[in-house]
Amino acid sequence: MSKKLARTDAPIEQTWDLSDLFSTVEEWEAELNQLPKEVEKITQYKGRLGESAEVLLSCLDAQDQLLQRAIRVATYAHLNTSVDGTDPSYQANASHASATVASIHAALSFVQSEILDLPEGVVEEFLSAKEGLSTYRKTLTELLETKPYRLSPETEAILASLGEVLDGPFAIYSRSKTADMQFDPIIDDQGEEQHVSLALYETYYEQSSDTTERRKAYASYTKALNQYKNTFATTYATEVKKQVVMARERNYKSVTDMLLHPQQVTQEMYYNILDVIQTELAPHMRRFAKLKQRVYGLDKMYLCDLKAPLDPEYNPDVTYDEAAKEVLDALEIMGPEYMEIMTKAINERWVDYADTVGKRSGAFCSSPYGVHPYILMTWAGKMRSAFTLAHELGHAGHFALAGRYQRYHNTRPSLYFIEAPSTLNEMLLSHSLLAKSKDPRKRLAVIVQVLGTYYHNYVTHLLEGEMQRRVYAHAEAGKPITANVLCDLKGAVLSDFWGDTVEIDEGARLTWMRQPHYYMGLYPYTYAAGLTASTAVAQMIQEEGKPAAERWIEVLKAGGTKKPLELMQMAGVDMTSPKPIRNTVKFIGALIDELEKGFK
Repeated sequence: MSKKLARTDAPIEQTWDLSDLFSTVEEWEAELNQLPKEVEKITQYKGRLGESAEVLLSCLDAQDQLLQRAIRVATYAHLNTSVDGTDPSYQANASHASATVASIHAALSFVQSEILDLPEGVVEEFLSAKEGLSTYRKTLTELLETKPYRLSPETEAILASLGEVLDGPFAIYSRSKTADMQFDPIIDDQGEEQHVSLALYETYYEQSSDTTERRKAYASYTKALNQYKNTFATTYATEVKKQVVMARERNYKSVTDMLLHPQQVTQEMYYNILDVIQTELAPHMRRFAKLKQRVYGLDKMYLCDLKAPLDPEYNPDVTYDEAAKEVLDALEIMGPEYMEIMTKAINERWVDYADTVGKRSGAFCSSPYGVHPYILMTWAGKMRSAFTLAHELGHAGHFALAGRYQRYHNTRPSLYFIEAPSTLNEMLLSHSLLAKSKDPRKRLAVIVQVLGTYYHNYVTHLLEGEMQRRVYAHAEAGKPITANVLCDLKGAVLSDFWGDTVEIDEGARLTWMRQPHYYMGLYPYTYAAGLTASTAVAQMIQEEGKPAAERWIEVLKAGGTKKPLELMQMAGVDMTSPKPIRNTVKFIGALIDELEKGFK
């Protein structure tokens, strides 16, 4: 394992090009300083939104323009801290940007408050009177639906101005992980010292076929987590208390009701995903764990063993260029417009995949409107990284198309849909690789990677979703949230799912600290919702070919103009029923059946 590079030493082709956002830091600073002066273009309409449809449209258009610019400024700062959270200048810039954007949102909070204060029927009257307002119909309708939960205009303005403070728990968590957390190196079988980092553990060591190496890295990783457990518990407890208080003050029945509202998802749909997968998927995944235990000859199976490759001698290295070619080949069915976006992403440095000091773990795609998406990941040199690349390119393709065909306020759909485009690309990659796999051994290796996708979305994230359900129930019952409580809750979630097939040690109980998703509302369960839909769509594309792919492209172009169920229905999937979820679980079971036969 090579030593982690300083950011300045990373090969330029492995890093993203932020000049499409701002050519220099000075240009970014100038825009950041200009933004507060632009607020007057919107505040001139304060107290006037009920005058006419024309005034309302002018105000909303001006607001849209300013928010687009604010997003670009905030994205630039966020992307820099994501690749090097240790850089003091990046930290300072991120703080400055966050404070500026919060002040802008505070100044603009009157827009929503005044619209909600308009007499009943006025908004609909304005929509009928001014054709240009039609683009805002969904936005305005959804805003009016929040009326029972809104606070006074003065209170909403104060909350908006406190945006940076209210986002503090996540900022503290993120900064601590990337800038402060240190990991002990491990000694390999040659006696050489090997580096351990957040990114390397999650993208390399956890998937190592060397059990000694894998478990040594796990010990280093969980030792670092343990040192931060009380700090992170306090941080997370603050986030949870914030949500509990906000739900109560806004007169929601529960935190769950409040967080599901903007997603346009019923509690029944939410619980369908959590409950069906918890009960019906667990038996299949226990078989999968036992199979790995048998293949490796392990006395005990630990959480850190679950991502080890099933065929330890067949885990070939994959370069970024090789993986990019495979992904592009797999996505060819999506048509020329989509492929133009994918090719640009690969060739024009939209992707940052170097492993550098201070880089955050995991992967994401950031899509500032009017520019192009940016993808962060850390290349680990194995097939799993190819699936991660396909996943993030799915987000990039989605928002590039949505941005091309929709205005800023209509680009983002509900979180419930967000992970469907990303996981569909993973499914298409798996179909392509399986179709090319003449060697039975390679076929089994690809199936293992497909199961890796389902493991990530249907196990890792669903268990996070179940953890959230229990944490919020605990908090709403007035019980304290401490490190020990969180460890106990996480241990119980893991034990309920894995039974006696996996040893839930102290390190496993600490894994509530790993993911940033707990600070993003009810986000984790949406991975399973997206993968459920994408599994069905991928099967349609496999059976129908271009017609199904073309339907999907139209769904992506629709952006946020429709509700999540409508988008999925456009693609031919009915998520109001648990049937698609059960079909996906059966598909996972069939994949495990094939692995069991192949590894007798």
